Amino acid sequence: MSEEIRIGIVTVSDRASRGEYEDRGGPAIREYLEKTLTTPWVSVPRVIADERSRIEATLCELSDQQRCCLIVTTGGTGPAARDVTPEATEAVSEKVMPGFGELMRKTSLEKVPTAILSRQTAGIRGRCLIVNLPGQPRAIRECLDAVFPAIPYCIDLIGGPYLETDPQHIVAFRPKPGL
Repeated sequence: MSEEIRIGIVTVSDRASRGEYEDRGGPAIREYLEKTLTTPWVSVPRVIADERSRIEATLCELSDQQRCCLIVTTGGTGPAARDVTPEATEAVSEKVMPGFGELMRKTSLEKVPTAILSRQTAGIRGRCLIVNLPGQPRAIRECLDAVFPAIPYCIDLIGGPYLETDPQHIVAFRPKPGL
């Protein structure tokens, strides 16, 4: 029997973590993944404050103890003093994957000029890919549409489970055998 596929969904928000603000980012990520992935998976959600040590500890817990193959964060990627999600991600990652952030910013810049202020990134910790997204649900969908075709193959390359997508929504890229 194969091991259960687990995906961490982390909302980084002071107000949402205190219950002062409805978390819309985490549910937007979950909805996106439910539409995109045909492989059965389990969500491991967290809502935490914008505190670097807490973000780092949560990413490590989801990767190391919960054995998530993918962690998708929302929030904390702007230029404000408390926006520290990229720094936390880079601190716990063995490899930084800057192409994810580059593509997300390019995609967002086609919609709004302030996308240049976003600092999304991605990194690899063990057999887990961590991807930082902005906080707005519309921006979450746009960014995931841009980078998700590469996510299943990246997870393949780091020894994670085989994730299949619904081709009506997203076609995952994988090289053709023998090429």
